[in-house]
Parts: sequence; structure tokens; C-alpha cells
Amino acid sequence: MLRSLNRSSHRRSAWLLMAFTALALELVALWFQHVMKLQPCVLCIYERCALFGVMGAGLLGAIAPKTPLRIAALALWIYSAWRGIELAWQHTQMQLNPSPFQTCDFAVRFPTWLPLDKWLPQVFVASGDCSVRQWEFLSLEMPQWLVGIFVAYLVVALLVLLAQFFKPKRRGELFYHS
Repeated sequence: MLRSLNRSSHRRSAWLLMAFTALALELVALWFQHVMKLQPCVLCIYERCALFGVMGAGLLGAIAPKTPLRIAALALWIYSAWRGIELAWQHTQMQLNPSPFQTCDFAVRFPTWLPLDKWLPQVFVASGDCSVRQWEFLSLEMPQWLVGIFVAYLVVALLVLLAQFFKPKRRGELFYHS
């Protein structure tokens, strides 16, 4: 399996597939916001940013999958998935254990050199409350689903990282000789 993951990490199509899955999740988030009229909170916006990080990692890996750029894409992938888990877990705790002492910010805080909320307010402006439950599917709230999604991204990323230490089989080679 690890050799197969190593081979896949050298293919543009695998990286594009990952970018596509993150894009699909971003489009679903925008559907919830603009069609279903759910209001994203600050943590929702930060979770979107983590998904954009996964998407960016997929696009970065697709640029030159057979070069060391693949390792940079893998690092971005792992970092984005880890941050996504942290944010979604924090969000889940706010919803499952509401407390007046644990609240989210009123507005997102982006660096002054990257004011995403000013450039794309339709995507990056928060208008909801982090502790409000707005959507549920199969008895799980949206942040709970995101914990699972980011864990899946992280597990696959760690397997791909581990696979980088295994040489892929050469074509036509069926057996390994000791």
C-alpha cells in the first residue's frame, strides 16, 4: 500500500483529486451560506481557510509532483489538516458544551497583508455565533463532520509522508529479491 501511495504522490492526478475534494467542500459551505441562508461564524471561516490550505496543497503538489515541491505540498497539507482538526474540535466543544466564558470573536482577524474578509466578503465574513447549532446530518453537527473530514485528510497525508520512504516498484517487477 505504501509503495502505491508513493507512486500516486508522484502523479498530478492524485494531487488534483485532493484539491477537487477540498473545492467541493468549499462549494458546499458556500451553498449552505448563500442558498440555505446559514450564517457562518468566525470558526467556520477559519475552518474554510484550513480547507483552502488543503486545496492549495493539492494545487501545489500538482504543479510538479516529481520534484521536491511535492514535499512542500505535503507539509502544507499536514499543517492545514492539523489546524482544521484543532479549529473544528474547538468549534465542536463550543456547540456541545456552551459556556458564557468560551465564546468566539465577533469578526475574523486576518493579517493586514492578507485581508481576505475585505477582498472576498461573500466567502470570508462571519455573521453567525459559534455556539449556535444550525445544521445536523445523521445526528452530527457541521463542526463534528469537519473533525472527521480533517482527520481523514491528516491520516492520508501521514500515510503519503510515510510512503515517501518506500521506493516504488519498477514497472514489470513482480517479486523483490533479498
